[in-house]
Amino acid sequence: MKTKTVVQTPLREPIASRARHLAIREEYEQVTRVASNANPAPKWVRWFDSFGVDDISLVGGKNASLGEMIRELSALGIRIPDGFAVTAEGYRHFIAVNNLEVPIAQLLADMKPNDVASLDQTSRKIRNLMLKAKLPEDLEHEIQAAYRTLSGKYQTEDVSVAVRSSATAEDLPGASFAGAHSTFLHVHGEADVADAVRKCFASLFNPRAIRYRVDMGFAHTAVALSVGIQKIVRSDLSSSGVIFTLDTESGFRDVVMIDGIWGMGENIVQGKVIPDDFYVHKPTLAAGFEPILWKKLGAKEFKLIYDGHTHHLKNLPTPAEDRARFCLTDEEVLQLTRWAVTIEDHYTVKRGQPTPMDIEWAKDGLTGELFIVQARPETVHAMKKTPTIQLYALKKTGQVLIEGLAVGEKIAAGVAHVIKDPKAMGTFKAGEVLVTQITDPDWEPIMKIASAIVTERGGRTSHAAIVARELGIPAIVGTGKAVSTLKTGKPITVSCAEGEVGHVYDGALKFEVTEIDPTTLGATQTKIMCNIGDPEQAFKLAQLPNDGVGLARMEFIFASWVKVHPLALLHFDTLPIATQREIEKLTAGYTDKSDYFVDKLAQGIGTLAAAFWPKPVILRFSDFKTNEYAHLIGGESFEPHEDNPMLGWRGASRYYHPDYKPGFMLELRAVKRVRETFGLKNLIVMVPFCRTPEEGEKVLETLREGGLVRGKDGLQVYVMAEIPSNVILAKDFCRVFDGFSIGSNDLTQLVLGVDRDSERVASLFDERNEAVKRLCADLIATAHKHGRKVGICGQAPSDYPEFAAFLVEQGIDSISLNPDSIVKVKQRIQAVEHGKKQLQGR
Repeated sequence: MKTKTVVQTPLREPIASRARHLAIREEYEQVTRVASNANPAPKWVRWFDSFGVDDISLVGGKNASLGEMIRELSALGIRIPDGFAVTAEGYRHFIAVNNLEVPIAQLLADMKPNDVASLDQTSRKIRNLMLKAKLPEDLEHEIQAAYRTLSGKYQTEDVSVAVRSSATAEDLPGASFAGAHSTFLHVHGEADVADAVRKCFASLFNPRAIRYRVDMGFAHTAVALSVGIQKIVRSDLSSSGVIFTLDTESGFRDVVMIDGIWGMGENIVQGKVIPDDFYVHKPTLAAGFEPILWKKLGAKEFKLIYDGHTHHLKNLPTPAEDRARFCLTDEEVLQLTRWAVTIEDHYTVKRGQPTPMDIEWAKDGLTGELFIVQARPETVHAMKKTPTIQLYALKKTGQVLIEGLAVGEKIAAGVAHVIKDPKAMGTFKAGEVLVTQITDPDWEPIMKIASAIVTERGGRTSHAAIVARELGIPAIVGTGKAVSTLKTGKPITVSCAEGEVGHVYDGALKFEVTEIDPTTLGATQTKIMCNIGDPEQAFKLAQLPNDGVGLARMEFIFASWVKVHPLALLHFDTLPIATQREIEKLTAGYTDKSDYFVDKLAQGIGTLAAAFWPKPVILRFSDFKTNEYAHLIGGESFEPHEDNPMLGWRGASRYYHPDYKPGFMLELRAVKRVRETFGLKNLIVMVPFCRTPEEGEKVLETLREGGLVRGKDGLQVYVMAEIPSNVILAKDFCRVFDGFSIGSNDLTQLVLGVDRDSERVASLFDERNEAVKRLCADLIATAHKHGRKVGICGQAPSDYPEFAAFLVEQGIDSISLNPDSIVKVKQRIQAVEHGKKQLQGR
């Protein structure tokens, strides 16, 4: 297999251009010396490349980070628009010249921070004082001179800039102040830039900023504000978004998460749109692969643009053709990921500890170039000190009232309180569930006392999502119709513990919380693996103590991610019109319907393999019965009726059969992409319900036709041991396969002749029956004699710790468990292994 060499894109500024920039800088400093008439160099203004992250007290967290990147990372090919900062000393100069210290201090002293009305009134009075004040003449001259220099660098008279606040206590690992201070975009002209700086100064006393300082324990007088003036990227003509160098929900650190929309990125932060999502695996990207694990098309409902005629920003509906396509190409996703990893690595070295990053990117529609416009340490997961893992689970589900994107992994029950306008926040009571269309920083006083949050709009990086994570409460965003569906005073349960989709249930449902401290669980000789089918749970479950995945269920990815029968995609034109329309909606953007199947399946499999990388992940090929395949979209046209599907056309017998083989080849294409394009060689494949060794050979031949050769590039092929013949002929199966995984459910059914789905004989179904145990023991002994490993992925060890203990006594190599059983079963296994050692030592 060929690997792709990654080459960073160099800066597009030739040496001559750099020299010209330095000449312009010298001209600026001469102008400033004349303007100040006293200082040999600018006193209140500094260029980005003259400071770094050690200068937060001078230029605030946001500007310090921009300077750090321009100074240290530009040479590595990362493009950051140039600019300058008005320092915190410039802010203090503004306050001192206008004699604002005493009146501001008095107003803050009289304020009642827990009283929303008092907070708003104090904020308004302070900001009015500041907005009526004038910039000192020397400060204004320096700002205007620097702006002229920046315009000259970009060969224009009035360069369009972003004017952003940067507080000296902002973007720290323990305090984000996200969205608390003002930003002004597409500002033109010397006078307007200076005015925007003054407005940024005043935003230091927004209600949300005041309240946040109170909550975080910052003295108001200890925090100053710097302002960054940066060449704007014309993302309004293209796309923009945010990057996190971890999974924002679980804190899993081996992925980069990118959100993107059309137009300017404020729509993401404000939660007005649902963005495109991309996940990229860091380790295999570093090895030269292209592991875009996950691509999810967002609605991207609106597009924020700059109107050159009115000089105002406009939020317009996104054209249908743009909503139906991704805002980034695969190569652009990979380029942004490389930059993000480089930034994270730099900050990790700089700070001497792992530093996940929260980054903003933009693509210039005029040049087609990508830029990084901001970067800061991620704050939510960086603050987590305890290794304890909490698993939330409903004891019983109920009627689903509404669904949306789950933020966090918790569950909360409370009374719904619908609020459409922040002016009505005074009616909200602690412990209620906030239900609204959208949130912004003005809502934070009541978000802090809510048990959960439900919004109609927004994505995973919207304001509501960011604040909910920071507060550690569940939120469901992008529900579409929460305000009209949920009623004030109605008890509801907000569940974010069931994967990507969050559910709001009717009533206050009971749930349980299991706390696991991985550091308290010692190692076991028997490998403890995990059963998993839902890729959306993978990053969270990978943090449980485990040795990999013993069973990854292909059929779950079929049902939840793909949803369509593979043959329905290959024979699309033969389907009923209604079915075609249903498939068209799912496969929008794919000219070849089979590509949709391979793409979605590869993403689901790849996410599972990446979450547990480099530990082994055993993927079982699809094991639907014919009646279950028929339930997939379009499936009824291709599945025969069987009176006993449990013993019919399932598992291995389908893969080489001419009536299904073309569909199985799509599965193989997806697996091949995961191993070869994503580079996830930890993926092992497993064949279910293989009745004879000869049938196993036919499956291996089919795999070879699909480009997967056992033994090549480390590929291992396992077989399920779930039919008595698998045990009786274990010696022969050892020649065909690399290992076994006991499927205790089917094995028990076939050994005892009991239909596991029949209520009348349910009492006879017991994996602990001596006949079942004897077959398990025989298989382990035979497999080990012939150098093959044996694991178990059936339900029995999760339900019966004593059965797990029996398997350990027999020397089984691995036990794969349901996630909620790992701790108790592992403790039992430790005790058994300890007892075996004591016996061996006598």
